[in-house]
Order: sequence, then structure tokens, then C-alpha cells
Amino acid sequence: MEQFSRGELTFDVVDSETGRDGTIVLLHGFPQTSQSWRAVTPLLNAAGYRTVAPDQRGYSPGARPKGRAAYRTSELVDDAAALIGDLGDGPVHLVGHDWGAAVAWGLAASRPDLVRSLTSVSVPHPGAFMKSLLSSDQLLRSWYMAAFQPPILPDLLVSRFPGAFDGMLRRAGMDSDQLADVHRLILDSGALPGALNWYRAMALSTPPDLARRVAVPTTHVWGALDTALARRGAELAADFVIADFQLKILDDAGHWIPEHNAAELADIILTRVGR
Repeated sequence: MEQFSRGELTFDVVDSETGRDGTIVLLHGFPQTSQSWRAVTPLLNAAGYRTVAPDQRGYSPGARPKGRAAYRTSELVDDAAALIGDLGDGPVHLVGHDWGAAVAWGLAASRPDLVRSLTSVSVPHPGAFMKSLLSSDQLLRSWYMAAFQPPILPDLLVSRFPGAFDGMLRRAGMDSDQLADVHRLILDSGALPGALNWYRAMALSTPPDLARRVAVPTTHVWGALDTALARRGAELAADFVIADFQLKILDDAGHWIPEHNAAELADIILTRVGR
């Protein structure tokens, strides 16, 4: 598979087309694409799994609708469900990082028939995240979410002052190679407005999205050096899973686990899917 469609939107996909033991779908976060998984996928392929990593809504050139309402969580979840349906492999093992984790939580909660197991990386269940806002320093860590809310202005500021955006990402732990990818795959390609709309649509999520629990086996992975996500959200994730659950805390990891801790993450994923 190189692409899949949902309605009038066409999504690009990186598909290993191999795997005797099942399929693992990998959902990227902000501000990244499927390329963020390129250090993880060979390790999963070598263990016998097919890997499928889409460029999600706003990131794929053929899937960039206008307006924040098009980026509601329900739309993002339905995109992932459409991908799994097109694969024809039955339920898949689902992995998500950052915003991709939020989508993965939503899909696992609403469509457990499509998901054999869930591995969420960095971002916990949305209900756990909301609770952590009131019981930790998560609100202070999430300042950038408010900064991204105004229409047009953040886009203009990033295009006019890309060095400031680079500085924000570098302080969050990104290295020079990752920043180069952000410029090439996000800024230069015109993907930034759609990527920011994921944040602008947060207020349009419905209360059931925050309370719905996950009934598939789940592992949550959090890096102790993450500047964007507090430990409290990771600890609360278990409250939103009514199946086998494991919390893996990586003491030497920050936010960008798929790239900086690829081997360790691949082992965690393989342990989960092997169970």
C-alpha cells in the first residue's frame, strides 16, 4: 500500500509489505510524519511484523482540508479506522506517538474490534491528560497549546521567524536532523496549517472522548526527561484501561522516543504484541 482514501481525501502510507505474525500500524505526532518511525520499523519487520505508517490528516498533501472542524478527534480516529479497513488484515496492533497516541487511544476505545493491542508513546489517555492538568505542572508544560489556538497568526509567525520555532523544538529535545526534517516535511511542504489545526480543534472534542475506557491490552511509554508531558498523566493512564496494562517509564528518554530510543521502544512494542 502506498496510499489509501477516505472520502475525497488521499493519504500517503509507508508500508513494509512483510510480516508473518501480524500488522503494526504506527501513527506519528506533531510536527512530524511517518518518517519519524524509520528507526523503529526495521526492528519490527525483522521480528516478523508488517508495519504501516500513514502521513495523517493535514500532513499528506492529498488530505489537507481547511478549517479546524475538519480536524476533530473523531475525524482523525475515523481516518485510522479507514486505513485499517483497507489493509484487510483484520485487527492490528496499534502504536501512536504524541498526537498519534491520542488518535490511537480514541480508536482503541471506540473500535476495539479493529485493535489487537495498543502501545501509546508519550501522550496518555485524554482523560488522564485532563486530570493531570489539575494535579501536576502539566498546565504550565502545555503553554504552547494555547499559543497555537489563534487562526493564521501562529502560521505567519513560524514562517517569518522559523528560528524561534526551531528553538522551541530544540528545547523540547529535538536534534539537528529532526529539525531538518521539520523544515523539509512540514514547513516547506505546506503542512503546518493542517498540523496546527489538530490543536485548534481540541475544544471541539466531546466529553465521552475523555471518559471512554480502553478494553484492549495496552502499554503506555513515557520518558522521564519529557518536557511536554508530566509524569502524573502517565501514572493516571491505567485508570482508563480495563484490560491488561503496563506502564513503561524510560529514565533516559525525553519526548522523541521513536527516534532517540528506537531499540528500546521496539522491544516494548514487541513485548506487548507478543502477549
